[in-house]
Amino acid sequence: MKAPENKRVVVVEYEVSTCLGHGLKQTWQRAQRDESGISWLTRFDAGSYPAKAVGEIPDFDPLAYEFLTEREVHFWNARFIPLTMALCADVARKAALTIDEHNAHRIGAFIGSAINGTDAYEINLGGLQEGGPLRVSPFCLPNVCANMPAGKASILLGFTGPVMAPATACATGNHCIAEAAKIIQRGDADVMFAGGVELPLLPTILYGFGNMRALLMSEGDDRSVADPRHASRPYSGDRRGFVLAEGGGVLLLSSLQFAEENDLPIKAEVLGQHMNSDAYHYTNPRTETITACIRESVQDADIAVDEVEYINAHGTSTRIGDKTEVQALREVFGNYLPNIPISSNKSQLGHSLGASAALEAVMTIEGMVEQTILPTLNLDVDPAFADLDFVPHHSRRVSHSIAMSNSFGFGGPNCCLVFKKWNA
Repeated sequence: MKAPENKRVVVVEYEVSTCLGHGLKQTWQRAQRDESGISWLTRFDAGSYPAKAVGEIPDFDPLAYEFLTEREVHFWNARFIPLTMALCADVARKAALTIDEHNAHRIGAFIGSAINGTDAYEINLGGLQEGGPLRVSPFCLPNVCANMPAGKASILLGFTGPVMAPATACATGNHCIAEAAKIIQRGDADVMFAGGVELPLLPTILYGFGNMRALLMSEGDDRSVADPRHASRPYSGDRRGFVLAEGGGVLLLSSLQFAEENDLPIKAEVLGQHMNSDAYHYTNPRTETITACIRESVQDADIAVDEVEYINAHGTSTRIGDKTEVQALREVFGNYLPNIPISSNKSQLGHSLGASAALEAVMTIEGMVEQTILPTLNLDVDPAFADLDFVPHHSRRVSHSIAMSNSFGFGGPNCCLVFKKWNA
């Protein structure tokens, strides 16, 4: 195999769809106004089931895109497919990226999901049960395939480089970004679409997480009963589980050389990354391996721990998850940690599984561009964390140029990224 070319990798553009709105502009404006996108479930009737505080994308209309016709949306009824196509098209347009016969083979996509086309599978299963084999669509299998969203985006935009769909639970988005960056770094592509898209508000997924006691239950004296926006509360003493949400985030990565030669905008540089696995438990995190992942991502960035100016934490709002992440951060950053702002976007956006890390990477970079750190909403800090700065309640205007974004998933996959704001 040929030697890697060790190219510098930059983020040139990105786009998101969240429970604060479809599109970065609306999501960012509402996020920096300290708003929450969490509301009561409307996707289906959950009856008296108490896990009904969720994050729903309020305004994505696939038919607003000329390439997503009624026929297209009918056959491709795994909703993560049209959303991925829309996000990739929007990112390419925003970056003014030209894809032609000269560069198509050097452009690819790593876009993943945790549950893939489960919604389409459920539709076809219902058809089978009600009407027999002929009620199963010939599009059933393609809709379920993990790689289909990125594949459909490549068909739409015409790029023929590497297309893959890593699926590593809640670390999926970061793994996609990290591996896409590595492909560019070693010289196997010039441009990569990277991120995650997830639409998990389905009965089986909601009830499964709820019965695991992983979700926040709006019942009894919980403060979310009066207002679902209080449901997601990372690092709070009364945190009781995460809030399931829809979301999608796609970043456009490029080699620095390609970006400069093609006059692409540059937001940030991918400075460092590391990934490992807990080898411990299918849901519970392991402090030692998470600590190693954080530490080695800083080392890969070739910076000292006191150069990290902001940490976008995984921050799910679960008892053990938040505790373990804070323990790991203390191990790595030591006495510097109380001076580093830490916040969790999940307090505003909920937890969109395979998409969360991609959304948080975008919010991290946009925060450096806009010199704003988004808040941790609903914070009534756990006394065990009282010495740390979780940017409570309100966004903070502060100049910062190096930031970390963490993600950890069921099954033990961990991936941490370090970004540096681009200064032309």
